[in-house]
Amino acid sequence: MSASTGARPRPHPLAATARVVMLALVAVLTLITTRDPQQLWWIGLLAVAGIPAVAAREHRVLGPLGRYAEVVVIGLAASQVAAAATVGGGWGASAILPYLAVPLTVAALAHRSQEGAGLLAVAAVTLLGSAALTGSGPDRQLVQPWYLAVCAQWLVLAALGLYAAGTLQRVLQARGEGPPQPYAEATRLLTQLRSVARQLPGATLDPGGISEHLVEEVRTVVRADRAAVLSASGGGRLVVLAQAGVDRVDWETTLDADSAIADAWATQQPQTANRSQARSHPGGDVSALVVPLVAGVRTVGLLALEADVTGAYPAAAVGRVTGVTRPAALRLEAALLFDEVRSLATNEERQRLAREIHDGVAQELVMVGYGIDNALATVHDDAKETEESLRTLRAEVTRVITELRLSLFELRSEVDRHGGLAAAIAEYARTVGASAGLRVHLSLDESTARLPAATEAELLRIAQEAVTNARKHAGAANLWVTCEVDPPYAQIEVSDDGQGIADQRPDGRYGLAIMAERAERIRGRLEISPRHPSGTTVAVVLGTSPRRDNVRGSTAGEGE
Repeated sequence: MSASTGARPRPHPLAATARVVMLALVAVLTLITTRDPQQLWWIGLLAVAGIPAVAAREHRVLGPLGRYAEVVVIGLAASQVAAAATVGGGWGASAILPYLAVPLTVAALAHRSQEGAGLLAVAAVTLLGSAALTGSGPDRQLVQPWYLAVCAQWLVLAALGLYAAGTLQRVLQARGEGPPQPYAEATRLLTQLRSVARQLPGATLDPGGISEHLVEEVRTVVRADRAAVLSASGGGRLVVLAQAGVDRVDWETTLDADSAIADAWATQQPQTANRSQARSHPGGDVSALVVPLVAGVRTVGLLALEADVTGAYPAAAVGRVTGVTRPAALRLEAALLFDEVRSLATNEERQRLAREIHDGVAQELVMVGYGIDNALATVHDDAKETEESLRTLRAEVTRVITELRLSLFELRSEVDRHGGLAAAIAEYARTVGASAGLRVHLSLDESTARLPAATEAELLRIAQEAVTNARKHAGAANLWVTCEVDPPYAQIEVSDDGQGIADQRPDGRYGLAIMAERAERIRGRLEISPRHPSGTTVAVVLGTSPRRDNVRGSTAGEGE
C-alpha cells in the first residue's frame, strides 16, 4: 500500500480551531444566561460529539455521523439551556445555537450540499421535538412564540451561512484556489471528443453527408421539388451544405433579409410562405417551408423546402418534417463542431510548422549563404574551379531558400472570411508565378454565397498543391487558374503548358495522391488530364450544377 493511501487523514486545523473557539463562546454564553455551571455538561457532550467530525472528517461514515451528532446535541441542549435561563425565558436558547454554524459550514466547504440540507432539517426537527418533550408546568413556555422565533432566527442564519460558504468555495475555485475549472472542463470535453472520433467512422461526422441524408429522408415524408440544408458561416450569412431538386435554387443566404429563412433562424420556429426563398425565381405557385435545426437552445442550421403548388405544407406536414429534423439537428451540430475543431487544430499546426521552419532551417540556410558569399570574396584569381563550385553551391542555397519561403507562404495562406476562396487562390497563384517566372492567367467566377469554411480550406490546399506541382516539375512557362464557385457547386482548375504528367518525378505523383485524398474528404472529384498541345490540367469538382450541365448539353446539341 502506498503512503498516500495508507496514511490516516489528519484533522484539518481550521475545522478544529473553529470548533474550539465556538465551544468556548457558547460555554461563556451559557454561564451568562443560566448562571448554572451544571449546564456546561451540554458543552462537554457537544465536544465529545464533534470528535469524529474532527478526527475523521473525510471518512464516508464517521465524518457525517459526527456532524449529525453535533446538530442533535445542539437541538436537545437549546431547550434545556433556555429552560434554565434566569433572564429572557425562551431567548436563552441563543446561548448555544451559534454553534450550529460550525457543522453546516464544514459540510458546505466540503461540497456536501445535500448533507448540509440534511443537517439543517435535523436541527429544525430536534429543536421543536426537544421543546415539546421538555416537561410540563412552567417549562411549557418553551413552545411559546418567543422560543419558536429564536429557533427560526438561528435556522435562517444557519441556512444563509450554508449558502455563503458554498458560494465562497466556488469563488475560490474560480480564482485558482481550487482545481482549474476551465482547463478541467476542456480536458473532459476533448477526451470525449477523442473517444467519439475513434469510435465513429469519418462519414458519420461529415456535415455534408448528414445534410444530404436529411434532405433525402424529408423528401420521403412530404413533397419537396427543391430542398436544402443551410448553416451559419459567420458574418451574418448562411452556407448551403446540401441541396436537391429538379433545378438549382439560388437560396437566400442573408439573415437580415425579409424572408422566411431569416424569421425561422431568429424565432427557432418553423415558417411557411407562399413565395420562393430564392433570390431569383421565375414566380408561379410556390409553397415554402423553413424548419430550424435546433440542438438544445442553439440554432445550428435550417431545412428549406419548396413545392410548386399552393398549400403543400399544412400543420400535419410540418409535424412530420419536425419529427425528422429533431434528431438530425444534434447529429449536424456534432459534425459541425468536430469539423470546426479539426480545422482549428489543422490551422494551428500549419502556423506552428511555419514558425519553426522560419526560425530554424530558413535562418540557418541564410547564414550558410552569407558564409559562401564571404568565401567567394576571399577566393584568389587562380582558384577558378573552387570559385565555380562555390557559385554553384550559392545558387543551390538560394534556390532552397526560395522554396522554403514559398512553403512558408503556403502554410500561412488561409481563406479570408471576407475575401473568399477565389481571392485566396489568386493571391497564391500570383505570388508563386512571380517567384518562378510563370505567366499566370486567372479566371475567377465566385458568387456571393459561400461554401463551408472547411470545404474552402480543402479546395485552397488542392489548388496550392496543383500550382506547386506545375512550378516544380512541369517546366512550364504559362499557368492557367480557373476558380468557379456557385455553392454547393465549385470547380477549381489548374493548367500548365509544361512537359506533362507522364515525365513527372515521384514526389510530384505523391502530390497528386494528396490532392485526391483531400478531394475525397469533401466528397469532390479530382480529374487529371493532358492539355493540348502540351501540359497537364488538374481539376477538382465539388457537387453538380444543372444550369451548367444544361448549357453544355445544348451546346453539344447544336454541334451535332
